[in-house]
Amino acid sequence: MSEKQNSGREPYVIAVVGAGPRGTSTLERLESELRRTQNYSRKITVVVFDVHDPGAGHVWSTAQSRHFLMNTPAGFPTVAPERTHAEDPGLSFDQWRALGGDGAALSSVEAEELAAMERGSYPPRALYGRYLRHVFEAAVSALRSHEAVVEVRIERAEVTALHRGDADYLLYAHPVAAGHPHPKRSGEQFSLHAHAVVLAVGHVPAHLNPAQKAMALAASEAGLTYQGPNVPGDVAWDKIPAGETVLVRGLGLNFFDAMAALTVGRGGQFNEVNGGPGRALEYWPSGREPRIVAASRRGTPYRAKSCIEEFIPASVTLRYLDAELIIQKIAEARVLNPGATARFDAHVWPLLHRDVLLAYYSFAARRHPARFNVEPEQFVKSLTEVLDAEHQAGSQVWLQSARQLVEKYAPEMGFLDVPLLGRPFDQNGFSSMSDYQVAVKEYLEYDAISSHEGEKNPLKMAIATLNAGRMVVKDMIAEGLISDESRLGEVQGWFEPLVEGLASGPPVQRIEELAALARANIVEFIGPDPEFAIDAPTGMFTVSSPWVDAPACTGRTLVEAMMPANRVLQTASPLLRQLIDDGLAAAFTMHNDQGEPIPGQGLDVKGEPYRMVDGRGVPHRAIFVLGLQLSSVQWGTAIAAQAGAALDGAARTLGDAQNAARELLRLSQV
Repeated sequence: MSEKQNSGREPYVIAVVGAGPRGTSTLERLESELRRTQNYSRKITVVVFDVHDPGAGHVWSTAQSRHFLMNTPAGFPTVAPERTHAEDPGLSFDQWRALGGDGAALSSVEAEELAAMERGSYPPRALYGRYLRHVFEAAVSALRSHEAVVEVRIERAEVTALHRGDADYLLYAHPVAAGHPHPKRSGEQFSLHAHAVVLAVGHVPAHLNPAQKAMALAASEAGLTYQGPNVPGDVAWDKIPAGETVLVRGLGLNFFDAMAALTVGRGGQFNEVNGGPGRALEYWPSGREPRIVAASRRGTPYRAKSCIEEFIPASVTLRYLDAELIIQKIAEARVLNPGATARFDAHVWPLLHRDVLLAYYSFAARRHPARFNVEPEQFVKSLTEVLDAEHQAGSQVWLQSARQLVEKYAPEMGFLDVPLLGRPFDQNGFSSMSDYQVAVKEYLEYDAISSHEGEKNPLKMAIATLNAGRMVVKDMIAEGLISDESRLGEVQGWFEPLVEGLASGPPVQRIEELAALARANIVEFIGPDPEFAIDAPTGMFTVSSPWVDAPACTGRTLVEAMMPANRVLQTASPLLRQLIDDGLAAAFTMHNDQGEPIPGQGLDVKGEPYRMVDGRGVPHRAIFVLGLQLSSVQWGTAIAAQAGAALDGAARTLGDAQNAARELLRLSQV
């Protein structure tokens, strides 16, 4: 060890608040950066805080039901770059799967699940949590063995306050009881002086919004059961009575956890039958299920993912949405206007829309040639000429020309109304509840068939193209290339709900299961735009749809099938609340089309790595934010890094962790 390393300076203390995926990535990247650094004028100490199991954290708890599945296939997610050297502590989930756990001491259940898994399988969330724990433990072990690290300490504690000192930060934390399913404080508060802090707190509790709060209060007064937004693993599903009606609001990803918990989680069974895709399963009830009445604004669940191994299939390309060309135009505009940005509706969507239509009809030409009145190849050529024609930015003239071409030469295919895909029953009325059930079951069965067709299905490949475009839009938002008013009114206003419902759905297994439950009359659906209320005379929750001519459904239990709101001004986290109330943090401010300030969902941050900004607009020297609280400067912050992708692209969450790790080490040597 050099004389410089023996300088006698006190260790540089780094506090990592949150030991879930983002905290784990931080530790793994910190260890990787340390191995690349030769000289250390000052040693470091790392203290990690979390009330949940390190690595898995809250959402990925290894103790949750095995029925709760991931929403991405095994080949996609990672909390570390893919392993290229045997000594690397990090590896992707798929590498961990292929290595049979990489030496981890797996339970018999975990070993069986891992052995049966393929690259395109959708793992239980608890198994992914076991992977996270493995990477966390490997990163901590590697850090502890490094000569520049004095200590890595894991504190099973909740950080409740953070204060700024002259040259460091003072954190206050409460120990929690280990092993408790819902960690509770135990023991005396303690404090830590840290020179730098990484906030990787992930999903935190949130206060109910005004409508939810009013519903919860009215339910309490009526003696009803109201379950607000929550992490599915934290919900007491066993308290919902068997045989009674439970109303479920939301048909997104959390709905499928509720569905599983209340059916197979109570002893029911899905059995394979020879009905083919869409009718591949039948449900045998246990008799302990409730009657599930599900409702959402769309009236239908998210569409299932295609049965393909790759997140974006190789056959999907973006011909028109060229981010580099858009960036070049913005750069030219910034010569005269330094604040110039793109508008999604005018500069991005018309290009992506072209790509989606071209993908749909190109795949259809190969899959369904008989549905065209001309040679399919000639139709695709003619459509490409229409899409290639130059128009003013934002012009919709090309869309009219494309529609006319389809109506003339492919009337059987019909024109693909992309925005309408998100609301398949929009403006359609149904004369009875039973008519609506038939329509939704047909929708589910067709969706399952489409997913099983994979790259042969034109609609699923159009959606895959839309998803590829979403990745480009995510990068543009992260780079600040789309204006605030456009992001608020256009991206968040209509594009985000559309693409989430089409491209972020469950594995097809879930749609097959839901169709089987609908056929077994375990699950029923309320039409679009549902209206929830409490009926005073009967003292019951009610729900009805203006598009279905039927009496309201009633029940004594209402479940909000969604996660707690990811809005820092709505947070119930003691730490985030204290930081905002004391002016040490602030919500990111956006501006609408009138120039009025609108608080964003996430924290205000500056630069990369993302430094937290205080209430006066001044960035902290050494507080870095990772993960969900970056939602105002990134879109899709809950999405895991894609294995093998670039750290400034689809693996941006790893890039964020690496940027923070590099800056932490730089600061430690100043």
